[in-house]
Amino acid sequence: MFVANLLIALREGFEASLVVGIIAAYLVKAGRRDLMSRLWIGVGLAALIPLGVGAILTWGPKTLTFQAQEILGGGLSLVAVAMVTWMVFWMGKNSRQLKHDLESDLTKSLQHNGSGWGVVWIAILAVGREGVETALFIWATVKSSVRTSTFQTTAGVLVGLALAVLLGWAVYRGAVRINMHRFFALTGGFLILVAAGIVSYGIGDLQEAGVLPGIMTHAWDFSAALPASTSPVYWLYVVLVAMFQVNLAPTVLQAIAWWVYLVPVMTLFIAQVNDKLPGRAVRAQDAPAPGTAAGSQPPAERRTATATG
Repeated sequence: MFVANLLIALREGFEASLVVGIIAAYLVKAGRRDLMSRLWIGVGLAALIPLGVGAILTWGPKTLTFQAQEILGGGLSLVAVAMVTWMVFWMGKNSRQLKHDLESDLTKSLQHNGSGWGVVWIAILAVGREGVETALFIWATVKSSVRTSTFQTTAGVLVGLALAVLLGWAVYRGAVRINMHRFFALTGGFLILVAAGIVSYGIGDLQEAGVLPGIMTHAWDFSAALPASTSPVYWLYVVLVAMFQVNLAPTVLQAIAWWVYLVPVMTLFIAQVNDKLPGRAVRAQDAPAPGTAAGSQPPAERRTATATG
């Protein structure tokens, strides 16, 4: 509930904050502070995208039949998992390149259009992409946990986003230094665990809709062992359900899907974190040595560069 959605919003919101910090640092370095207002226009418009996606996902399916809602819910849960899994690995592979790509796009935009309205579109695309991913993933987790507590799930999202903005601003200003490799490694592993639960939950939706078989074939059933609601163990169970979709009586297909997703994805992620995947060693060799152009950047620029890698 609160903690799960706080961590998801913090991780995804922090990525968006870093993107905004990179664009802001570039505009300051290029002497185009006059375009900062357009950056904020782009960020504001980008923020409307996930809000719109969330509203459509929340209220759109209410007019559909139960079966259609379950198919839509199960399908979007799997789409959300695919997007988040791709983004976790993409950030691990391309985070060092993100700053260069954004600055290259900004340079081209300012060369072709001195008025700087292209900054608005770059901010919308860069931040909006993070927003859509966040909306889908949070919707998939809230879809089940909201049945327990609407207030806690909503508060978790809002507090996580607020902390992400505050943390991104503090990194940009150089007020704090964060080990980004460790931050993205820990939060990436957490997101994969959450995603495994959403895979299982999505499969359950598709089984309830009759798209997949085996809705009554349980892998195990520990429901009878669940203590009364006054027990601390019960509340631990509630937290685990909210964070990882723990199911005391999953179907065989749900249990298989959970393991089939978690084992290979987590194995590849750990290999990537430890630089064991092909391509990591090559980028390390390509990294600028101390004293080169990147190493001689001014302090504010170095802070933003460090934030992305």
